[in-house]
Amino acid sequence: MALRVARIPYLHAEPFYCDMERRGLVLYEMVPSAVAAALIDGEIDAGLVPVVDGWRYADRLQPVAGFCVATVQRSSHIFLYANQPIDTLSAMRIGVTSEAVTAVRLLDMLLQVRYGQQPSTFVTLQDTYDAFLLIGNDGVRRRGGARGYAHTYDLGAEWYAWTGLPLVTSRWMARQDMDPKAFAVLQDTLYVGLEVGVDAIYRIGEPRDELLMMPRDITRYIRHFRYFLKTAELQALERFQEYMLPLEADRAPAQG
Repeated sequence: MALRVARIPYLHAEPFYCDMERRGLVLYEMVPSAVAAALIDGEIDAGLVPVVDGWRYADRLQPVAGFCVATVQRSSHIFLYANQPIDTLSAMRIGVTSEAVTAVRLLDMLLQVRYGQQPSTFVTLQDTYDAFLLIGNDGVRRRGGARGYAHTYDLGAEWYAWTGLPLVTSRWMARQDMDPKAFAVLQDTLYVGLEVGVDAIYRIGEPRDELLMMPRDITRYIRHFRYFLKTAELQALERFQEYMLPLEADRAPAQG
């Protein structure tokens, strides 16, 4: 059976997929928040999983080498739009995209731990809110800000200013029961395809009208990303968990 892989439809994820269909892998387009459930349910065999979901299902999923999505100094695609400064968003209603997992946890820890604000209420983008969060291509399209919201914050830049570390948002994960031969094919496809894919992005000669980007904008954008875990990225993951776990404990319902 062909190896089934989730395809995240974001510009920064495109380099991963450039060689997959040629190698016989079958791609299923889905947003980040849907990937872990699809893996657990057996609908796919591998994909980019938000790091928060990767930790949650660590007993059922395995990392694919060190392949990841990380950004240095700023994310360029995870944005908070607010009508007042971020350090005054105490107990506010914040609209969040249903595509996000890691970004919501990041925003929560920035507000509570870095800025000492009272917990916010996260609602959907169809509700009323005082600020809202976008990621991926939606964030790219609104990188210049949102009408009616005086303040725009790149949460990757907020994280870097706080920790001095890159922001790791997702990792390639596969099912624990994946056939070892298929797992090896996936690793090789990522190693070879990623190098070719990043180069292909750099060579784009046409604008991406749907993202409001000229070729030079695309090149600048991709340069913010790192696709393999090194020492700094591993330290960043440890720090993220350190800040997140107490907030998760507070959020959990009381037992007894």
